Parts: sequence; C-alpha cells; structure tokens
Amino acid sequence: MNGTDHSSRTLLLSRQVPGMMVINRGSFENIDERALNISTGVSQIKAFNLSNITDTPYDYPTEGLRLGWGLRNDVGIAEHPSTGGIWSVENSADQLERSGDDIHEDNPAEKLNFLGYLNGTMTEEQGRNFGYPECFSAWDPEALPDFDGTVGEQFAIGDLSATNNDSLCADRQTPRLSFQAHMAPLDIVFNKAGSAAWISFHGSWNRDSPVGYKLSVVEFADGEPTENSSSTVAAKDIMSNQDLSACPSGCFRPVGLAWDQQGRLFMSSDSTGEIYVITRNDGNATNAVGTNVTIPGSTGSGTQSASPSQSSSAAGFLSEPSILGALFSAFALLL
Repeated sequence: MNGTDHSSRTLLLSRQVPGMMVINRGSFENIDERALNISTGVSQIKAFNLSNITDTPYDYPTEGLRLGWGLRNDVGIAEHPSTGGIWSVENSADQLERSGDDIHEDNPAEKLNFLGYLNGTMTEEQGRNFGYPECFSAWDPEALPDFDGTVGEQFAIGDLSATNNDSLCADRQTPRLSFQAHMAPLDIVFNKAGSAAWISFHGSWNRDSPVGYKLSVVEFADGEPTENSSSTVAAKDIMSNQDLSACPSGCFRPVGLAWDQQGRLFMSSDSTGEIYVITRNDGNATNAVGTNVTIPGSTGSGTQSASPSQSSSAAGFLSEPSILGALFSAFALLL
C-alpha cells in the first residue's frame, strides 16, 4: 500500500453494511503504467469485511471486493444514505497531449464515479475499468483533435493508432458526471436525505487561468444526480474565492468535509490553516437541505471570498446567496 505521488488513503466505514470498509489506492505518478495490470492493486478502490479479520492481514492487490479500477486518484468517497451506493470524486491527469497537441488546459475532466453497492447488489459499473492510464473523460470535446464525442466520453491520449484509439476507450466505464479539468475534488459528503452531494474543489496548480477553490453541491434524486452525464452545470457553487487570479497562495483551498451533530458542515482549508463552518441563517440544519438547488433569478455566481483569519476565534464571516434556496453563512476558525 506504499506510494509516491498519491500516498494518502481514504477510509470509509459503511453505515448501510456494518463491518465493511472502503479503501482507495491512487497512482504512483501522473501516468502510471502499473495501473494497466489489475493484479497490482494500483489506482483501485476496494472494500474489505472487517468482521472476517484473522491473524493474517488482507492483501490489498489480491483480496477484497473490487469496486473499480483504472481510477487515477479518487480521494473523496461517500456512501449514499438512502441507497447505499458508493460514489467517488476523481482527480484526473495533468499535462496531457493528443496527436501532438497540448490539451491540458481544459482536458481531461475531473469525475464523479458511481462504484456500485456493498450489499451484494450487482450493477454494470461495479468492478469495471474506468480508463486510467490509457483513457480519459472529455471536458472540452472541441479542444481534442480528431474527437467527435461529448462531455464525459472517453478519449485516448498520445499518438492515435490501431492499438490506441477512442474506439478502444469506448469500452471503459464513463463517469456519472464530469467537472472542469484540474479543479481537484478532494472530498464528497451527502446530506441526510441524500438529495445533495457536497464536494470540495481544492483548485488547480497547472492551468493558465486558475479554477476550483470552492465548495459546490450536486443535486440528487432517487440516489442519482439529477443532471445527465454530459452536463457541464451539475456542480452549483456554495462558497468560492472572488478573485481567482490570487490563487493559490491568496485563496482558501477546500479539502475535508464533515458534518457535526447539529447538521453543520465543517470544511478545512489547508492553504489558510482554517476550518469553515457552513450554517443556514434560517436555523435549519445544513445537512437537512431539500432538493431545490435553484435561486430564482440568480446565476449562482454571487459567492464571496474570505481572507485568512487573524485570530483563533470565529474570525471570518461570509453570507452566501445559496443555490439551495436559503442563505448560508460561513465562519472561519484559525487552526
């Protein structure tokens, strides 16, 4: 389970199937050919039954329930509170080329992947190859030479040939949703009703114009996103930096998300050393928000930025025009 580039391991303990723990393992480098071999366990997400532990520890590459492979680095993993479905957000690759052209500015897409269930229910997606390191999902199809697919569809990188082409990539599992390239989603949590998935986007480091650096919400209904798989507007911004030209050094950078017992959302920012507490001004729990994610007459762009706090108390305060139909506030606590 050791690694270099992506050395962190996300652990998710299932509430729907007690005793099951989900673990991700990312790639060793940007384009890691180890992930081509399913037996290595590289760039995979697996689940293990903790009630069956013996004196011999599990061997990650060869044991456990494989939920998916060809997953470059899915740091954020969540279980849907109603259906028990396992969802992950994937950080895709950097500095890609296709047919000799630099395509990295707006491709490939970051991804929201559906990985199936832990209760034995079989789905088409569970255990499949999601593409990496040969195939990637399109965010800006028009920027890809000789590509006639749509947002989210898989494309091959490098020099195209009979053994490296989009037709072969069409057999790989596509994401349920795609996000702007290089936004770097790091965590995902569902509200109590399962009607909204909150996602932290850490922000880009290798794009001419910075993107990400925000907290967003994806609307769900019946255990699925309400937007179709080719949508480019599924992620609605709750909290973002006003001036992205100051990023990354002058911006908050969202990382981890967690609910407290009062239904408030805690969000960490590693660049500023802060914890933000996202609350609703109407007094209701943030994690009890319903399915309405539209502000009448609003474009959803009215979010504000916070400067790093200067004290250890509730030093920062934001009022956010909510895309969930309620006014949200964020308190920043210095770590």
